[in-house]
Amino acid sequence: MGGFAIGTTEFATMSLVPYFAHGLGIDEPTAGHVISAYALGVVVGAPLLAVLGAKMARRTLLILLMASFALFNGLSALAPTYGWMLVFRFLSGLPHGAYFGIAALVAASLVPDNQRSQAVGRMLLGLTIATVIGVPLANWLGQAVGWRWGFAVVAVLALLTMALVWRLAPRDRPAHDASPLRELGALANGQVWLTLGISAIGFGGLFCVYTYVASTLLEVTRVPASMIPVALAIFGAGMTAGNIIVPKFADRALMPSAAALLLFSALALALYPLATAHFWSLCVAVFAIGLGGSLGAILQTRLMDVAGDAQMLAAALNHSAFNTANALGPWLGGMAIAAGWGWASTGYVGAALALGGFGVWCLAMLAERRALRASRALPVS
Repeated sequence: MGGFAIGTTEFATMSLVPYFAHGLGIDEPTAGHVISAYALGVVVGAPLLAVLGAKMARRTLLILLMASFALFNGLSALAPTYGWMLVFRFLSGLPHGAYFGIAALVAASLVPDNQRSQAVGRMLLGLTIATVIGVPLANWLGQAVGWRWGFAVVAVLALLTMALVWRLAPRDRPAHDASPLRELGALANGQVWLTLGISAIGFGGLFCVYTYVASTLLEVTRVPASMIPVALAIFGAGMTAGNIIVPKFADRALMPSAAALLLFSALALALYPLATAHFWSLCVAVFAIGLGGSLGAILQTRLMDVAGDAQMLAAALNHSAFNTANALGPWLGGMAIAAGWGWASTGYVGAALALGGFGVWCLAMLAERRALRASRALPVS
């Protein structure tokens, strides 16, 4: 339910760009900054709140994070101006990364090590199901009764999540040696940074296309606005299928699965501009792009492997990186559109970002092999 609430607001905001741009009296590329403000809130909030909450029970921290999420999404629904909207979306993003990171650790702690990717994937199903149900519903509400209701519904979902976590989440105690300083130890690990780099760059392509898919449908594909929720639901179905299927392969071959997914995403994104002429072909393309969303579960498990004792901060930082991509993709896509390259050019920009993520993957594998060779060359004492 928490993932459903977060996924609804994160992705629905992108689909509501044409509506709140009009409501706040700004153009659509400027409205994209509202999305970036939320993403930057995630980037800032994930490490900050994970470190500050290091000595707190995970269940308690999840409840507090969702309380603040409910508050600031409620205020987003009431934002009177573009400036206030930026502020409230930034504040709404603060608990996002820490919530998902801690929830992933709770999920992984309940299964054997060889099923961690699948457990994280199941936890993330809340987010992907949101793209099938929550986002189209919010988009429909935006068209039918006003875009503000899309944020108000999220606030209600967040309150429901608080009640469910309090009632159902396993009770726990923080580790006796937990501390902010120990969590900060993750920042000294090069493999942590490389994994975050894969996420920050490689995921940018998905957000680059998704942010402007509603406008592309209206301006390029020339379909009625009523068809936008259908395309968004198909994208969500791709993400949901990816989070069910791909983690099974990742639990057997983690990093090779990440590489294959990045290359697949680059191909799907490169084909997207060719698919925008027809609604059916665009739907096939967005389904394929949605499959690439399962990269999040893979990289979350990778961080558990390389973060050592700093599990909470590393898990939260994955969502900082994810939302760095959420800021980077729309920004670069908006630049391409503003430069006159057309709405469909977001696919080419996205493909370049996916290939950039694959480049960082190559660096991570090279560094790992060098470290392994160096350890084997050390004399045995």
